[in-house]
Amino acid sequence: MTCLEIPTYIDFKSPYAYLAIKPIRAMAIAYDLAIDWRPYNLPIADYLGAVGTRNEHQWRRVKYSYMDVRRLANQRGMTILGPRKLFDSTIASIGLLHAKHAGVADAYIDVTFDRFFKRELDIENAAAVAFVLGECGGDREGFAAYLFGDGAEAFKTLVEDAHLHGVFGVPSFLLDSELFWGNERMELLTERLRAQGLAKSTRP
Repeated sequence: MTCLEIPTYIDFKSPYAYLAIKPIRAMAIAYDLAIDWRPYNLPIADYLGAVGTRNEHQWRRVKYSYMDVRRLANQRGMTILGPRKLFDSTIASIGLLHAKHAGVADAYIDVTFDRFFKRELDIENAAAVAFVLGECGGDREGFAAYLFGDGAEAFKTLVEDAHLHGVFGVPSFLLDSELFWGNERMELLTERLRAQGLAKSTRP
């Protein structure tokens, strides 16, 4: 049976996307799924304000969010340190597209998330992202040309398509063009997958 491909949107500056990676992979194992990792650049300042202009309500939301993700991360032995500024994840996103072409997307995702949330990787630094690509088995030397050429165009097209499908946050999933957003919606998504007979455990 052919695996069902699920477009799955992530952003390397999102702690919730980081926390979702292992559960997403477990879902793919439990069901006949192929995860199509798609990068997305969250406009955080649009809904949480720029760091220098946030009001008290926005700061309470930010502080609670990181308290929440740290609790979840501690349960799983993960490190999540709050970034010291609002990052633009475009370069790291294009790095993911390049990693997919090289067949090293999973390794790139793991290293990029881990180092970013340990404050060991600047995802706005093209040389640093290229170094991670090389470590993961990708084409480190060819990344610069891809970043400012085909990669930039591919990422722009991907984001435009995401918006056409209603994507606004991460992690987000598309099942038959229906949008599911957030870690807590994975249960609803798996219900739909079971209804389609894709759960491996229910087969004779």
